[in-house]
Amino acid sequence: MTKREIIQMVLQGQKPPYVPWSCGFTQEAKAKLQAHFGAVALEDALQNHLLKLGSDIGFFTDLGHDHVQDVFGVVWDRSIDKDIGNVEGCVLPEPTLKQYTFPDPLDRRFFADIPDRIAKYGDRFRVFQIGFSLYERAWTLRGMQNLLMDFYDHPEFVHELLNTIADYNIAQVKAALKYDIDAVYFGDDWGQQRGLQMGPRLWHKFIQPVLKRMYAAVHDGGKYVFIHSCGDVDEVFDDLIGLGLNCFNPFQPEVMDVAALMQQYRGRLVFHGGLSTQKTLPYGTVEDVRAETRRLLEMGRAGGYLFAPAHDVEGDVSLENILAFIELIQNQPGYRNN
Repeated sequence: MTKREIIQMVLQGQKPPYVPWSCGFTQEAKAKLQAHFGAVALEDALQNHLLKLGSDIGFFTDLGHDHVQDVFGVVWDRSIDKDIGNVEGCVLPEPTLKQYTFPDPLDRRFFADIPDRIAKYGDRFRVFQIGFSLYERAWTLRGMQNLLMDFYDHPEFVHELLNTIADYNIAQVKAALKYDIDAVYFGDDWGQQRGLQMGPRLWHKFIQPVLKRMYAAVHDGGKYVFIHSCGDVDEVFDDLIGLGLNCFNPFQPEVMDVAALMQQYRGRLVFHGGLSTQKTLPYGTVEDVRAETRRLLEMGRAGGYLFAPAHDVEGDVSLENILAFIELIQNQPGYRNN
C-alpha cells in the first residue's frame, strides 16, 4: 500500500498495518539531520506520509537585518526565531479595514510547485497548507492585545476582519482543489498552556461560525480538513468535529491526556502529534524518547493516529534523540519503504 492509502485508511476509521507518521523540524534541527544523512534529501530520509503543499504562512520578502515581510505586509523579526519570527509593528493600528487591501489569494507562487511535488512524491497524502489561517492572521495584522480588546470594544470589526480572512482562505482553497490534493491543513493557534487564549465564550461567538464556512468549502470539494492549534484546546473538540474536522495536530502531552483523548475520540477524530517537544525530546535520554515513542505507537496501532513530535523539533534536541524516534517508526512491523 502507498503512504497515501495508509493515511486514507486511518481517516476512514480503519486499523492500518502500521502507524503512519509525518514529522516536522525547525531549520536548526533540519541542519543536524542533513549533516547526518549527507547527500540524501530529508524528504527521502524521513519518509513522511504527508506531502505538504502551498506556502503555509505566506511568502516572505527579505528586508535585511533578520527582518522579512509576508504577503499581508506583516514584518517579522527573525533574529531569534529563524523559522517564523516575531511580529514587529502593527499593520492595522485602528479597528478598520478601510485603508487596507488584502493580498491576492491566487498568487501563482502558492501553487507553482504543486504539480512537480506531486509527481515526485505521488505516493504520499497531499495536504495543502494555509498557515495563520484565521485568529492568528487577525492578530498579526491588528496586534494581539488590540485584537483581544476588539472582541469587547469593536465586535463588528472583528466579525468583518475574520470573515474577510475567511474569504481569502476560501478563494485559495477553491484554487487548490483544482489539483489532485487530499486535504487542506489550516494552522491557527487558539490555545495556551491552560485553556483558550480568548476563552470558550468568545471562541464560540467569533471563531466557530467562520470555521464552519472554511471547513465547508473543503468538504464541498470532497477533501479532508486538518488543523494545527497549539495549546490546551480539547474543550472544543466536540465543536470541531461538529464542524467537520477530520484530523487535529499537534496533540501536546503537557496540556492534554493523550491516552484518554485518543481512546475517547477514536473513530470520530484523528490525532497527529503527541511526542513531547517541551520535555522528553530536549531533556530526556535516548531511552526516554524510545519509551514514549513505543507507547504512542502501541496506542496508535488501533487506528485514529498519525505519529509525530508535538511540534516541529527544535534545535536544542540532540541528534541522538531525533534519530531514536525516527529509527523506531521506520522499523515498525508492517512498514515497507514504498
